[in-house]
Amino acid sequence: MKRLRSDAGATAVEFALILLPLMLLLMGVLDFGSVYNKQLSMSAAAREGVRVMAISNNPTAARAAIRGSAVFSPAITDAQIVFSPATCTAGATVAVTITYPMTSTTGMFTPLMSGNSIRGQATMRCNG
Repeated sequence: MKRLRSDAGATAVEFALILLPLMLLLMGVLDFGSVYNKQLSMSAAAREGVRVMAISNNPTAARAAIRGSAVFSPAITDAQIVFSPATCTAGATVAVTITYPMTSTTGMFTPLMSGNSIRGQATMRCNG
């Protein structure tokens, strides 16, 4: 008995139907990994900055330590680094908050990420 229809194009159609969700998943994983990596770098930079601030009570040196430990493009500006309180007194606690805009690595999720930011925070007791 002879087949009435051929299955020659079925694989191509199935691949075309699966390709879009597969690409969305792949791009989502890449963007999530990139944002997570930036978040970890921000936390490490905040820890380094608050350590320098707690030891030396020098906001300029602390900002330089933050910029030196986190490599971002574009670079972190002074407006994105906040010390609370601005000076460190013996026995008090100082906190550093770094805010950086969230960007999409793949460009696929740019509308979802625009306007959002990543924040790195660290707190340490001042040595005086």
